[in-house]
Amino acid sequence: MNRIHYLFNNKQERVLSIYFTAGFPNLEDTLPIMEAIQAGGADIIEIGIPYSDPIADGPTIQDSNKIALENGMSMKKLFEQLRGFRAKVNLPVVLMGYLNPIIQFGMEEFCQKCKEVGVDGLIVPDLPMQQYLDDYKSLFEEYGLVNTFLISPQTSEKRIREIDENTDGFIYMVSSHSITGAKSGISEEQIAYFERVKAMNLKNPRLIGFGISDSETFTTASNYSNGAIIGSAFIKKIKESKKLNQDIQGYLQSVLN
Repeated sequence: MNRIHYLFNNKQERVLSIYFTAGFPNLEDTLPIMEAIQAGGADIIEIGIPYSDPIADGPTIQDSNKIALENGMSMKKLFEQLRGFRAKVNLPVVLMGYLNPIIQFGMEEFCQKCKEVGVDGLIVPDLPMQQYLDDYKSLFEEYGLVNTFLISPQTSEKRIREIDENTDGFIYMVSSHSITGAKSGISEEQIAYFERVKAMNLKNPRLIGFGISDSETFTTASNYSNGAIIGSAFIKKIKESKKLNQDIQGYLQSVLN
């Protein structure tokens, strides 16, 4: 069974997914950060593949992409770093990347490498639904990769139900129609959106992302979904960190407690 399916079969509440950019803050930090995320009590690790034009991301993650690329991170390097990581990390691992560099690498080779190293799923924000269904769904399934689509407050009910029908993992609920980045608190407008989607009784679990940064926002998001994704706030923490392992575990415990 895919680790993502196993997780949600066994845990339906307060699922914490942590996003970070591969090769940031330093090129060889990828595996140590993964180990620290696991030790800190998170449930899913989401690794961002650095890209020169990350359209969905705010300044913090854009900056981490730029630094990672300057550090020498590449798709090839990432798969080299991930080789053998399953000896130390048992959490579900999702790669988040944009379509263009994946296609340049070669979609089938990319999927094959994901399976070889032990990646469980993919988030490709700019992959159109129809292109996924026509060209890539069978390929993802062949290599045991769960695909995750994003929805936002602007996504129609018809579209949400279509995404739910064609998803076999979890749905990424973008909390606001904006780029990523930690905001201050969660608005009434966002709560109304969370309630609207919750009332749709979708078959897939939902994780809320964008603007989740601390115990309060994580708990609020978890009241309306199966959990939440923290990205920009985590990136800021590791950029400022002098002791990665200690600081990551301390931060995640502060979110979960």
